[in-house]
Amino acid sequence: MKTLVKALFIMGGFIFPLVSHAALPETIKIGADTSYAPFDFINAEGEITGFNIEITQALCEKAQVKCIFQSTDFDALIPSLLARKIDMISSSLMMTEKRKKQIAFSDEIFRTQSRLITKEGADLLPTVESLAGKRVGVEQGTAQEHFANDKWRSHGVTIVPYQNQLQVFSDLAAGRLDAALQDEVTGSYAFLKQPQGKGFAFAGEVLSDKDYFDVGVGLGFRKNDDQLREAFNQALKAIIADGTYKKINDKYFDFNVNSQLK
Repeated sequence: MKTLVKALFIMGGFIFPLVSHAALPETIKIGADTSYAPFDFINAEGEITGFNIEITQALCEKAQVKCIFQSTDFDALIPSLLARKIDMISSSLMMTEKRKKQIAFSDEIFRTQSRLITKEGADLLPTVESLAGKRVGVEQGTAQEHFANDKWRSHGVTIVPYQNQLQVFSDLAAGRLDAALQDEVTGSYAFLKQPQGKGFAFAGEVLSDKDYFDVGVGLGFRKNDDQLREAFNQALKAIIADGTYKKINDKYFDFNVNSQLK
């Protein structure tokens, strides 16, 4: 590893210290759960794409690092990072205290909410009283799975884990689940607005619990990779300042997913 060199540059009236690309690996492998549209998914051409991917690509360019994306099941992301199979995580990885004990995070990339989806007219709510005796699908390793297991399972709610989010939606549409718990944006974009989501709707309000949901999403790093993490933090400030982040945001959403956007 070469000596860390810092430089200053001015962007939009702000001065940012950037870690020189000489201090970083030339190429890094990035793990992404590609079953979570619109954040990370595989398009019709077989390419890994999505909001997370485009933001990360912009960060890689700003940090002058070549990034190779690798499709990885969500519950395998942290183990793969720790085993050095990948160098960074770019997925909807909420920065919970539990995860912070294992890995380090970048500054907040975005923040969304979690909600339950059920059949229209099912009269179900995201409460233990309403869901007792019902089957709720979740993606393995997500904050939604941890919440459902900790808060609902012991009260008679059957929590059904799936390897990826697309499998959850498939079984919900087929009637093998009574409900699904996931990120609000993914639930809307990848299911409710798709043909298979016809006849389904969000049930109740967003779930709020500071131990599971009320935190932002960040890029994941090994705890000793401080130079790489700092380079991406500075790159994030830069793409927000120069409008790149806003351009990508507006391509996918009609609202801002980062509080620093105007």
